[in-house]
Amino acid sequence: MSDFPLPALTLVLGGAASGKSAFAERLVVQTGRPRVYLATAQAYDAEMVAKVAAHQSQRGVGWHTIEAPHDIATPLANAAANQIVLLDCATLWLSNALLANVPATDAVNNFVNAIAARTTPLVIVSNEVGAGIVPENALARAFRNAQGGLNQAVAARADLVVNVIAGLPMVLKGRLE
Repeated sequence: MSDFPLPALTLVLGGAASGKSAFAERLVVQTGRPRVYLATAQAYDAEMVAKVAAHQSQRGVGWHTIEAPHDIATPLANAAANQIVLLDCATLWLSNALLANVPATDAVNNFVNAIAARTTPLVIVSNEVGAGIVPENALARAFRNAQGGLNQAVAARADLVVNVIAGLPMVLKGRLE
């Protein structure tokens, strides 16, 4: 089935502009499976429109893209067993949930339940937001804590966890074959 086997659940972490998305895309392409891209970003300004276009161009052809800014459970449940899904990214999905007034604990539980119910290999991209200073305001601290909790919950369930820094992957859990 695949040229390059990946485990059932892979988490790719990194800071902003670390190369995590490009790395995750390469992992998915190397499997040789039909690819589904769950896009969680919402483009509300010209900068984000350009970022989304750059990501699409970087990915190239061969991807079935599903816009999933709020509901990841349905597309994950509908993915065919022979496909592989790339969810990019959990951080924007969490931001969308919190901006929709979903309590952080509920958002994390919803995400974990959705990924647990899937039947196809899944690669999740997420930002590591805990390496900086303590944010000065309560909203930013609450987001950082929620993101840290989401990353920890996914990492606990993942078979492979990779942190990407300056485009270089560092395996934290599991093995890159």
